[in-house]
Amino acid sequence: MARIQLMPDHLSNKIAAGEVVERPASVVKELVENSIDAGSTWITVDLTEAGLQRVRITDNGSGMEEEDCERAFYRHATSKIHDENDLFHVRTLGFRGEALASIAAVSRMSMQTSTGDAAGTKLEIEGGKLINKSKSDARKGTDIIVDELFFNTPARLKYMKTIHTELGHITDVMNRMAMAHPEVKFTLLHNEKQIFQTNGRGDLRQVVAKIYGMNVARKLVPVEAETLDFKVTGYVTKPEVYRASKQYMSTIINGRYIRSIPLNKAILEGYHTLLPIGKSPIVALNIEMDPILVDVNVHPSKLEVRFSKEKELFDAVAGAIRSVFRKETLIPTYESEKEKPKKIESTQHSFTFNEVHREEAHQNREQSINDLIGQMPPENQETKADFSEHQDDVLHEMTTNFDVQEPIEKSIDQKEDHNRVPTMYPIGQLHGTYILAQNEEGMYIVDQHAAQERIKYEFFRNQLAEVDHEVQELLVPMTFDFSRQEALRIEEYQSSLEKVGLFFEPFGENSFIIRSHPQWFPKGFEEEVIQEMVQQLMNEDSIDILKIREEAAILMSCKRSIKANHYLNQTDMFRLLEDLRQSTDPFTCPHGRPIIVFFSEYEMEKMFKRVM
Repeated sequence: MARIQLMPDHLSNKIAAGEVVERPASVVKELVENSIDAGSTWITVDLTEAGLQRVRITDNGSGMEEEDCERAFYRHATSKIHDENDLFHVRTLGFRGEALASIAAVSRMSMQTSTGDAAGTKLEIEGGKLINKSKSDARKGTDIIVDELFFNTPARLKYMKTIHTELGHITDVMNRMAMAHPEVKFTLLHNEKQIFQTNGRGDLRQVVAKIYGMNVARKLVPVEAETLDFKVTGYVTKPEVYRASKQYMSTIINGRYIRSIPLNKAILEGYHTLLPIGKSPIVALNIEMDPILVDVNVHPSKLEVRFSKEKELFDAVAGAIRSVFRKETLIPTYESEKEKPKKIESTQHSFTFNEVHREEAHQNREQSINDLIGQMPPENQETKADFSEHQDDVLHEMTTNFDVQEPIEKSIDQKEDHNRVPTMYPIGQLHGTYILAQNEEGMYIVDQHAAQERIKYEFFRNQLAEVDHEVQELLVPMTFDFSRQEALRIEEYQSSLEKVGLFFEPFGENSFIIRSHPQWFPKGFEEEVIQEMVQQLMNEDSIDILKIREEAAILMSCKRSIKANHYLNQTDMFRLLEDLRQSTDPFTCPHGRPIIVFFSEYEMEKMFKRVM
């Protein structure tokens, strides 16, 4: 008797459903993608009990003709793939024809659809079997109801989480869909309560604001770059806004939200040294490319893809983000309240409360000087004239009660200053750790250790990048003891190590000696650099010299910078601030911690209730 048999359709559909339909969020994703492919401009998702009881999706898309309705529920029925060449030019979100058949196999499902030209069609399906077909109204679009998901697969049902967890997964799907298609109006309802809606006006920034809030939206920076193969657009948050999870980085390929470890690495590389270690930004990036460069037929969920030019894409994304931050001033501003100051409109000018207050204060001081001049007796005309001529200097002396290197009231022409950090004048030091500085805009607090770390890091990075491949012979060899696993790795990649100037000689069990090392190794840090090379071999099976030099520069900058509780004189503080201004990225230390925090004059006036 034959032991190999063909599975019945209903069983194979249930197995396929296990791959495609993991939870209610999977149902929402697949059906919303179908609605988008149908050209819908609005899509409503209505849930009952987080979709476990009911998922209803309504759209105003193109709908289906009667003869296509029943066929659409056959396994692998699709209107988008006609031959194998079409698999390499996929421009739609759905294409394999698995969704409807898989969902119908594990639920009680009904669909009403119409092209708007004639009466529509209604189908009722239970456990994958058609139980009723009838006419419906002629409203253009499609209305699909999925009831009692997994009613016939209780083993699958028992793995469902709480209502809040499942609703969270669905909300995440809707968020991604909205960012991928801001031109579509999405509405999400749960138990008859609206929990999410976008306006469908095509503005990605408004969608991000709807998802993450206005405070995040204010910190967004637009990204736009184009190469021969890729076009990158979207928004990234300034480095001061970050999260502990990578799930806030959304990458969209040709309108399809995907998960990609290489793209996440490219985004983080664009933020290089601007974020604290282990933190990730909030990102919504749309990447357009020829479909032949991406394989979307990797996994049934279609969340994972493969790129044929991954290195070029990595460089395009990282470069786009890096170039944006090269032009931005990234000094975090303290804000006691998030709303912006209200404006007072006039026929000629528009002033903020801050500007009005500053103008009034200046006018009051000027009036006081004029009153003083007016009270001078007539016989002191010479003194009176001299007083008027130097009125600005008198104003400065009357309003400044501390000594700085240059007058604080002196106007700084920002248009002529090409540095991204304005000139800051030190006024003191806090706890021997923070430099307090000011200019006409407000007050700055500078972490002196982080500032010098950045300065020295860029210096060492440039120095290490310029050295040649000469080898330094050692008078006394260096001895290293490794684990057995590390020793085996060194032996396996010995030729690779020799190519970068490291010659490990066996010296007992799991021990090696080094008689020379590359000339560029920083003095005093040779052992740390060699250990870093070995760890790279353990983690990545290769050695990245540029990364090694980068880590060496960070190590030296940290150990050779001034520490906390180190008191500086006025000249040293001013020199440190000026050196920082000349840095390429003067806003964070190499570990991503902020260097400068800014307190605007308006914020300080609010703290002291000088403005309300």
